[in-house]
Amino acid sequence: MSAGIKRDGHVRLLPLHIANKIAAGEVVERPASVVKELVENSIDAGATRIEISVTAGGRKLIEVRDNGCGMNRDDAMLCLERQATSKIRDVEDIERIDTLGFRGEAIPSIASVSRFSLRTRRADEDAGTELVVVGGALQEVNDIGIPPGTTVSVRDLFFNVPARRKFLRAYQTEQTHIRSVFTIHALAHPDLGLTLVSDGRQQASMPPGATLAERVRDLFGPDFIENMRPVDYRSGAISVTGFAGIPTVTRNDRSEQYVFINHRPATAPVIAYALREAYPNLEGSRKPIVVLFVDLPPEDVDVNVHPTKREVRFCKPAEVREAIIRALSEALGVQRKTVMPQPAPDTQIVSAPPKSAPSVPLPTDVPESKPFVRGVAPEAWSVDAPTLRGMVPEAAGAARPEPMPSPFPYPAPQPAPLPNPVVPPVPAVRPPVTAEPIFEELDDSSPWRWCRVLGQVADRYILLETDSGYVTVDPQAARERVMYEQLMDGVSGTHGPSQRLLIPETVNLPPRDAARLRKHLELLRSMGFEVSDFGSDHFLVEALPAVLGQPPCRELLANIAADLEEAGSRRGAAKWREELIAKAACRAVSGTATKMDLDQAQQLVNDLAATRMPYTCPRGRPTMIFTSYRELERKFGR
Repeated sequence: MSAGIKRDGHVRLLPLHIANKIAAGEVVERPASVVKELVENSIDAGATRIEISVTAGGRKLIEVRDNGCGMNRDDAMLCLERQATSKIRDVEDIERIDTLGFRGEAIPSIASVSRFSLRTRRADEDAGTELVVVGGALQEVNDIGIPPGTTVSVRDLFFNVPARRKFLRAYQTEQTHIRSVFTIHALAHPDLGLTLVSDGRQQASMPPGATLAERVRDLFGPDFIENMRPVDYRSGAISVTGFAGIPTVTRNDRSEQYVFINHRPATAPVIAYALREAYPNLEGSRKPIVVLFVDLPPEDVDVNVHPTKREVRFCKPAEVREAIIRALSEALGVQRKTVMPQPAPDTQIVSAPPKSAPSVPLPTDVPESKPFVRGVAPEAWSVDAPTLRGMVPEAAGAARPEPMPSPFPYPAPQPAPLPNPVVPPVPAVRPPVTAEPIFEELDDSSPWRWCRVLGQVADRYILLETDSGYVTVDPQAARERVMYEQLMDGVSGTHGPSQRLLIPETVNLPPRDAARLRKHLELLRSMGFEVSDFGSDHFLVEALPAVLGQPPCRELLANIAADLEEAGSRRGAAKWREELIAKAACRAVSGTATKMDLDQAQQLVNDLAATRMPYTCPRGRPTMIFTSYRELERKFGR
């Protein structure tokens, strides 16, 4: 127990000013929370234009001005009291809330931890009212002349709660959170005119009367909306509208999943599930990009289950889930995922054999082709293990493997036994000169002594002949490995040349990603990127590392920004940040074409063989699957 604090176990009522400060903790987390509450009040007041002004990241001043309905003197005085609201009248209203604010907690909570002033006037009154509150105590009530509407000024936030004030972040960080709140409400209400002014400079201005497509373009740029597909679906009383990103443009977090329930920024577990089901299987744990509006009757959704109203609960979650899945599936043109019914644990499914042949069990011990990984001890492999370079060869005189059971109804004639029961090795004979070009691998770390590109199968996988078997290469995983190692060489100071873009590209990032990226521009330049801050969360991209080709710059920079934040929170060392940047750049390979001509395939195989770890991509998936000649012999029963 701390010194000076006495606890006698008696129950007492807290003084009002202490209770107000404690209650403010639920509503006012940081300056962005104040902006959110005040903007929502303005929207509920019917405003068509809202102007937000902040100074020093909201620490010194937050001012929200609107042209809404305003209040008379009595209403203005009453709004300072807790549980005072104009939005509900009886208990039935709680079951059908259609406004953003309804608890009557925001204004008194904000006023209790700041120097607060409110100026308001109704259009049918000659004079307005001004209230001045300091730390929750009303100081002045004046008549003033102002235009219809309401202006709320919040100065010196947490001036009387030093413990809360010291936990505020840097001005730029708090400004980034305010920009995020502005972006979310600008998306939720494209018909409103919204302006954000920071330290006397206009940061963003959204014109009123815009469509959702226009608002998305104004906030994120034309490149963003080009990769989105319109969503417009209705099922009964539930409608799902907005935009859904194509499956090849994704993020590694949910920062660009904007979901609005009856135009309230919120989410629910059923929505995350619906997004996973509606999209095809995305690479790793990637997340789709969406701007979705789910509208349903107010009585079918409970918005009062979270202190800050970030999460809602549905009366009929199954119907909402199905509506979202169907809406996205139609917009993207993808098939619904189907799950084959699984048999009970004690049930065996046996296929009836043809009546014309006796039933013979199929072989179950046929070895599958295995991904080859260097560094694995030879005893960890079966007798038909791969024998690529770098592996210990099978000892001479090893026993001949057991013959594979015949799949035919009658025994096949067996060849005469060899004098020496040793499997004869397949001779490593080089192909004739007239064959496809052969790549001589001089590096001892190469996975093969020589190889020959045979072509592609399924317009995707590259087939190679080597000295000890054949290799199936996944081009996408191979590209990721090549790109990853070249970028990591760039981090160590030996990066290859940069490739200048024919036309420099301007990228508009969300406020949070822009703030993250802005801190690490020098690090990006050391890796071969030429990216400069263009202001207002815009970045000018003039060159990229040559190994990247022409990836979508917006997605690439957004992923790099997210990885930077993850590295800072988990490891913090510059070395790991650089490695995560390289991994983020490797994601640019996702969605690239896999059909190649012979020259392209040959070049990719050469590049892969020259890497330090050619057997897996940076995420651990195999780049190649090796099948030995001995395994082929065994499968054919020879």
